Amino acid sequence: MKKLKNLSSIHYIYVIVAILFGASFLFVNNNYFLYEDPIAKVIETSHVDTTEAIDSFGNEDQLYTQHITGLIKNGDHQGNLIHLTNQYSMSGAYDHKFNVGNDLFVSIHSDNLENGEFTGSIREVKRDKYVLVVAWIFIFALLLVGKKQGLFSLISLLVNAIILSFILDIYIGTTGLSLVFLCILSAVFFTITSLLFVNGFNEKTYSAIIATLLATLITMIITYLTLWVTSSNGLYYEAMQFLTRPPQTVFLAGILIGSLGAVMDVAITISSSLFNLYEKNTNISTKALLSSGMEIGKDIMGTMTNILFFVYVSGTIPVIILYFKNHSMLGYTLSINLSLELARAIAGGIGIVLTIPIGLYITVGFINRKRVRS
Repeated sequence: MKKLKNLSSIHYIYVIVAILFGASFLFVNNNYFLYEDPIAKVIETSHVDTTEAIDSFGNEDQLYTQHITGLIKNGDHQGNLIHLTNQYSMSGAYDHKFNVGNDLFVSIHSDNLENGEFTGSIREVKRDKYVLVVAWIFIFALLLVGKKQGLFSLISLLVNAIILSFILDIYIGTTGLSLVFLCILSAVFFTITSLLFVNGFNEKTYSAIIATLLATLITMIITYLTLWVTSSNGLYYEAMQFLTRPPQTVFLAGILIGSLGAVMDVAITISSSLFNLYEKNTNISTKALLSSGMEIGKDIMGTMTNILFFVYVSGTIPVIILYFKNHSMLGYTLSINLSLELARAIAGGIGIVLTIPIGLYITVGFINRKRVRS
């Protein structure tokens, strides 16, 4: 009976998710009223000519001219037709070929034709529907694999995203508050809510929370002292030159938020593994727990540090390719584009390594405390 009850609750979740899935796609495909800029849906396309051209790197390319007729979906000219001209290349590096059904942000020219149609120019593509597809793939995978815990993980992710955006809005709107201080407060909140949502109120969660916060704090202290002693020599903040706030502060805040997830993952992995060992064999010795926990830590240490490295470095690959295409020197290209990313990866790696012994001894302490009570 209990199994049937749990099964029916899972079915209710799936039904709700299916309804939300359909409603979200229906909304995104008709949410033109939310945008101030005019949007046109492509209803007809035609190609006019093809010309040979040389791109900025000296390579041969072909340029295609495309005439587009679109239907304006919002604003004062909603329902009118607009005629657009689009030029795109075969490479598609800086331009796009548009097809019927695409939604485009457009600029409407003042010359109104006699039949009530307009001319205009293309500004950008409306891409929210594609973002929604990727988001739903992630949600379905999370629910299929994690089921109830996957649902709680999703709720925790949404709450954390809202809190982070709120924190950033506060920082942008004020001048006296430190971004690092705000991120420290948010990191405490993220850690507590994420672990409690997914793992519940128990000693396994409490030990992971303490280990995460302690390891992250020590990591930030080490990072700050290192930057202070070296005066940030070797770090290039050119990518942040458009900011109106101190780039060092933004960099430290990014390290804090970036390393938090990896540290949290390591902490809960060690805590959960050791508590499972204890529950299966309550007579297991403290020495055996410490030995098992250290082996687990060694196994996940390499993969987690590699994950951090790949995550940080992968975002710079397009820029690195652009530098190489412009014949920049290897050393200059890597130092300019990878100094901050490598520093973030190293700081996160320090946090991962510190979390293993910290989480190990805190978890064993909770287990011995539970052993004494029982």
